[in-house]
Amino acid sequence: MDEKFFNLTTELRNPASEKIDKCSTLEMLKIINDEDKKIAVAVEKTLTNIADAVELIAKKISQGGRLFYIGAGTSGRLGVLDASECPPTFGTSPDLIQGIIAGGNTALVNSIEGAEDNRDAAVSDLKDKNFCVSDVLVGIATSGRTPYVLSGVEYAKRCGAYTIGISCVENSALAKIVDIDITPVTGAEVITGSTRMKAGTATKMVLNMLTTGAMIKLGKVYGNLMVDVHATNEKLRDRARRIVMIATNCDELEAIDALNSCNWHAKSAINFLRKNSNQIIS
Repeated sequence: MDEKFFNLTTELRNPASEKIDKCSTLEMLKIINDEDKKIAVAVEKTLTNIADAVELIAKKISQGGRLFYIGAGTSGRLGVLDASECPPTFGTSPDLIQGIIAGGNTALVNSIEGAEDNRDAAVSDLKDKNFCVSDVLVGIATSGRTPYVLSGVEYAKRCGAYTIGISCVENSALAKIVDIDITPVTGAEVITGSTRMKAGTATKMVLNMLTTGAMIKLGKVYGNLMVDVHATNEKLRDRARRIVMIATNCDELEAIDALNSCNWHAKSAINFLRKNSNQIIS
């Protein structure tokens, strides 16, 4: 038995689900739901460190830096997902927040055997992105020991860049080498070792906070309105229209006219309607 994995809490057997294969469908789902209720509590315990990470990310981006996620398997996919949602939600450049996954884009839909153990690939992948001292790297590894992720973090540190680590086990190797560690300890999974479940959900919650928090601090949100949304389809154009109406108290026709004049950019339309006031938003 490999001692590296034997003591990981995410690899332990969960006593609450030991007989889940004998349960009714409803009983099965209640077990999963009861375990899921523990996730937000685990994340809550890490809020101070998440806040530090948000402050760091916002500061580095405001100084011209970029945010990178790096991970393997589920962790890598979650990083790519969060990064890819930022341009349509916050109007950011696709280059500003990027996700890197071991094995490349093919690994988003297929398992790439051995990719997570390839330390050299992490360095190569970061070099391909011209990663530098101005950027921030977030290493994502549920176990906190994925070689690909650890190597990427070590390279980022050699570049002089700040690093953040997200893992779900205490005292991980990743937590020990990053500048800010975020460790929601989610415990044993319902299906032993299936970290796409509780650990994956906790990771997604943390990633949501990192980018959303940083974008709020960078002025990409007015109140709780996504004023930099890219209105690229009917649903988003309707959202942009409602955002302008809420922010300016104008009627629907005024909102549409302003949006048409501003290439359907909600923030610009709001400022267009407020041009004679002192309520311009940046």
